[in-house]
Amino acid sequence: MASAQWPCLILALFSVLVASGFPRSHARLLEKRSLLEGEVNGIDVYSTKISCKVTSRFAHNVVTTRAVNRADTAKEVSFDVELPKTAFITNFTLTIDGVTYPGNVKEKEVAKKQYEKAVSQGKTAGLVKASGRKLEKFTVSVNVAAGSKITFELTYEELLKRHKGKYEMYLKVQPKQLVKHFEIEADIFEPQGISTLDAEASFITNDLLGSALTKSFSGKKGHVSFKPSLDQQRSCPTCTESLLNGDFTITYDVNRESPANVQIVNGYFVHFFAPQGLPTVPKNVVFVIDISGSMHGRKMEQTKDALLKILDDVKEEDYLNFILFSGDVITWKDNLVQATPENIQEARTFVRNIQDQGMTNINDGLLRGISMLNKAREEHRVPERSTSIIIMLTDGDANTGESRPPKIQENVRNAIGGKFPLYNLGFGDNLNFNFLESMALENHGIARRIYEDSDANLQLQGFYEEVANPLLTSVEVEYPENAILDLTKNTYQHFYDGSEIVVAGRLVDKDMNNFKADVKGHGAINDLTFTEEVDMMEMEKALQKQDYIFGNYIERLWAYLTIEQLLEKRKNALGDEKENLTAQALDLSLKYHFVTPLTSMVVTKPEDNENQMAIADKPGEGPVDAQMPPSMAYLNSYQSPLTPYYYVDGDPHFIIQVPEKDDAICFNIDEEPGTVLSLIEDPITGFTVNGQIIGDKRGSPNSETRKTYFGKLGIANTQMDFWIEVTTEKITLWNAAAQSTFSWLDTVTVTQDGLSVTINRKKNIVVSFGDGVTFVVVLHQVWKKHPVHQDFLGFYVVDSHRMSAQTHGLLGQFFHPFDFKVSDIHSGSDPAKPHATMVVKNHRLTVTRGSQKDYRKDVSIGTKVDCWFVHNNGQGLIDGVHSDYIVPDLF
Repeated sequence: MASAQWPCLILALFSVLVASGFPRSHARLLEKRSLLEGEVNGIDVYSTKISCKVTSRFAHNVVTTRAVNRADTAKEVSFDVELPKTAFITNFTLTIDGVTYPGNVKEKEVAKKQYEKAVSQGKTAGLVKASGRKLEKFTVSVNVAAGSKITFELTYEELLKRHKGKYEMYLKVQPKQLVKHFEIEADIFEPQGISTLDAEASFITNDLLGSALTKSFSGKKGHVSFKPSLDQQRSCPTCTESLLNGDFTITYDVNRESPANVQIVNGYFVHFFAPQGLPTVPKNVVFVIDISGSMHGRKMEQTKDALLKILDDVKEEDYLNFILFSGDVITWKDNLVQATPENIQEARTFVRNIQDQGMTNINDGLLRGISMLNKAREEHRVPERSTSIIIMLTDGDANTGESRPPKIQENVRNAIGGKFPLYNLGFGDNLNFNFLESMALENHGIARRIYEDSDANLQLQGFYEEVANPLLTSVEVEYPENAILDLTKNTYQHFYDGSEIVVAGRLVDKDMNNFKADVKGHGAINDLTFTEEVDMMEMEKALQKQDYIFGNYIERLWAYLTIEQLLEKRKNALGDEKENLTAQALDLSLKYHFVTPLTSMVVTKPEDNENQMAIADKPGEGPVDAQMPPSMAYLNSYQSPLTPYYYVDGDPHFIIQVPEKDDAICFNIDEEPGTVLSLIEDPITGFTVNGQIIGDKRGSPNSETRKTYFGKLGIANTQMDFWIEVTTEKITLWNAAAQSTFSWLDTVTVTQDGLSVTINRKKNIVVSFGDGVTFVVVLHQVWKKHPVHQDFLGFYVVDSHRMSAQTHGLLGQFFHPFDFKVSDIHSGSDPAKPHATMVVKNHRLTVTRGSQKDYRKDVSIGTKVDCWFVHNNGQGLIDGVHSDYIVPDLF
């Protein structure tokens, strides 16, 4: 697991990053200064617009940023957007000087292979990653020629979920500079009619907001517009910094004259169900709380504070109990008790006296709570028409008692038996969230992460409020037999006040005249059936008015909901079932152009005669080492055929590719294990790369047969106060005094001030210093029990054009143009390896034709590279003799 001490520099919505020259730390100038009209370092971002079109809760959002390079040299621009975790990207396009390069959604594995092929030759310039509680961050970079205009356009879609009686559209606003034309515009169309509509910004006072914001609704249509002028964007009247930095939230709800609403377009239907005015079903709730030692301090205090607030809201007809687990299990009462004023007062005293202690026995804590709920029902201790729920809070993984996650899941699943839901709350990041989520989902609940922050107690309270008021239990949504295909989930254990049930599907007969839907459920007093009948002709006339929003929204809503539910089911599936669910979700993701955890979006465009590719993926929840590799949006530069590259790999074989000759030169260095060699040294830019030699496990005394490799590399830039040590076991980064350590099991990208380090699990590391210096370190792994060989590293220079003319070292000296001539090619002792005479650097050498391997694309097989081999440790080719390049240590 990577330690996260090294600061990871992440950008914000619509912030534009500008870089030129070297190093790229100047890219951050935009955070410190902006010209009056929004021009930064020659790049003028003159327009940013967020266009949101919502039809029946389904939001279609387009983020467009336009910029022009007014400088006289090429600049790099980064486009950053923060979008909701629940959203799927559906398109990303680049338009450069009027030419548009569209995105194509491909299966993730296909795109990943393209990426890996590219990254071994190029650089990573961006990513999509989790950003806080609700958002993911999309970043992509591109070079813009002098005088050129560029437009970035990102489209994403999501189904807005009803939460505490409102639909919420959440936008992160942080342009980091003044933008001449900045606008957020939302059009909302709801066939049921809009009952409330509001918009607010966390970063601006109501006085200023009032003049920049307009909002209105009438009947079925609502409109929100936020257009701050340049002066309104300023943090003070004479400032050049922008005050647009925070959350912009649009909330609304619809009229509910009927508890249900069905809409049908082009053979697809969506059914919304949210009854009001029903009495609350009494609930039996058991809180299972982790009190292990790791909960000590603020987490425990916040938990107690939240539980005390929750006790204020518990209704007298409810029943409750507390189970505390550490190494042992403690119960407040032996059985569930009614929430009478006397019992609530006693419960408060119990909560205030909770103390943290010991280990984490999740299994026994949960089983005790489940047993208590089952016993209460069996012994008729609780009302017949009540409903049961169990809420578990933990901040870590099980480490005593039964601690195997699969076995705990099996025990819990068997004990609950589908009778009531389990809600798991994971406090902080040091836990296996995938385990908590999987266990909750298979028991009809959900998992929620509680972020370690000053408002953690409010997060806990907020979750309880969501489940505090069940209005119906055992909800089933029914449709005419044989009339529906491809139905989304239509059974729910609970309907909670303030939420909404959404079901979608496809009609067998598009031309049917009438459509009937029934919703059945158990209420607090009796069983209920809600019927909705639709006249198809009337529906068609009513919905024709919505075309000004977007057309096939119900079909896309159905696809979105289906994919979301397939992916959820997939988390607990095994074998053939999992493969089948994966295939269905993948097929729909590709068909409807959604970037999901199974797909990636690829944008290919020509740039400077190089083929560049941007890839956008969707990340998952959970710890890095427990999920699929974190999803990224990549911009990768394929090397031009005329771009030279240099590397050292294997025993150690140095290869110098010379594109002008369409040929390569190679040589070996034979030194003792432990020797450190200088590979690159540039006194102007401050770069050094040194490598330490290792030998086989059982080294041969015969130097002719002895094998040596690089086992450790040190990459440093003294000007940036930055060092990287790469071994076959781990990667350590130092930035000034801060240190971060990662393993080869991580897949992670770290960026800061023009530097990007990407670790690709068990494969390679890509280190880029701005535009012009990119190194790739390849990991070679052998069988751990091999009697002789051990893991080693390869080092590749794929971009060096920003290095100075004074660069030296065993590889660095070849960054400057040099010439050689080969003549007198003749057979040697091995017919496959002819000899020749080479004239290079005023030396006449005898060389042998041979080949080496380039492992950037495929670390297991490699690509054959033909080369002329220079004997005697490269003598005559390298400046001086090889011992001149021995240095005391890695740094």
